[in-house]
Amino acid sequence: MDRFVAAERALRTAAPHQLLDAVRRVLTDQYTADSVELFLADYGLTVLQPVSVLPHTLQPVSVHNSPAGRAFGAQEPHLEPLSDSRVRAHLPVTVRGDRLGVLTVTLPGGAHLDDCLGELTEIAEVLGHEVVVAERDTDLYLQARRRDRLTLAAEMQWQLLPGRSCARPEYELGAQLEPAYAIFGDNFDWSATADRLSLYVTNGMGEGIEASLLTNLAISALRNARRAGLPLADQAALADQAVYAHYRGRCYLSMLMLDFELATGRVRAVDAGSPQLLRLRRGVVERVSFEAQLPLGMFEETDYVVQEFWAEPGDRLVFVSDGVYDVASPGGEAYGDAALARAIQSTRLLPAAEVPRAILRELTGHRGGSVADDDALVVCLDWRGRQGMGEGAGRES
Repeated sequence: MDRFVAAERALRTAAPHQLLDAVRRVLTDQYTADSVELFLADYGLTVLQPVSVLPHTLQPVSVHNSPAGRAFGAQEPHLEPLSDSRVRAHLPVTVRGDRLGVLTVTLPGGAHLDDCLGELTEIAEVLGHEVVVAERDTDLYLQARRRDRLTLAAEMQWQLLPGRSCARPEYELGAQLEPAYAIFGDNFDWSATADRLSLYVTNGMGEGIEASLLTNLAISALRNARRAGLPLADQAALADQAVYAHYRGRCYLSMLMLDFELATGRVRAVDAGSPQLLRLRRGVVERVSFEAQLPLGMFEETDYVVQEFWAEPGDRLVFVSDGVYDVASPGGEAYGDAALARAIQSTRLLPAAEVPRAILRELTGHRGGSVADDDALVVCLDWRGRQGMGEGAGRES
């Protein structure tokens, strides 16, 4: 049997909690690997956590300054030569642009490595798909991602999210929430079809469990409306009614909702509150402003109006919650447009998946030693569009 086929079959037939054991056996037998380890990125995107039976037998490794972290950041195999002619190959474990972690394989170098590196890279990708499926049936991989214990509100929010990054030929998306282990209200959601991308950025109200419950209700209502085929304004109206019916105006939440036409770059938007959008186009950062409308759930039967703008190939769109925009320095200076524009410029060479975490690191520096008193959310969308996209993509908002 072909060795790659053997590896793929072993992963697809393994019990959900035994994926690492399965890939370890087949890589040892078929590829003469000496050791095989799986590391998953933690919720804060600061370390790669080892997947193993508790208690962990390996230490976490840094995302920022380790060989495995280099593979994770570059999304390419990184080879680490060892002293005995062997090589430690660090292989990104990624599913449709969602960066999960790194598979580390130690094996002989030279011609043997040249012969099998491509197959090992594909096996890491297959492993990623199996991990995503296995998470429905085991907590092992979700537990492995935890550097610290999640609050209950954070547990609810992370379970609600679609992922932290994704990629298609037309766009790349990346997002991050902080504090990763204690978030409560901010949220993002996305979904794509053959022709459209729906993207929602939520600035939650309140704290703790109540904030998480409010966001869960709103996102579930939006998904229900979207999956029923309703247009953007009707999605907003249905979510508004659902939140108002439950809270009667005592609680509400802000949201920026966008619907992208993949073929043209035409974007329909409903601005129901405080999330901000900044655009990097041809080296210039500028705010994309909309006519502000009422937050979801503030009043009964609010009507929402769709506005439009156009995304051009090469645009970078950065969405932030007020936990980013309004953060004050020790001297009282708000992060605001100027500092955020500098952060967007300084991260312009990074891929979309790495931009949110980089901006949040700069935000921590701006805040100084003070403790964050609000969620912070950053979403980055790199728009590439489709070949032969229409001239309408060049229109201004």
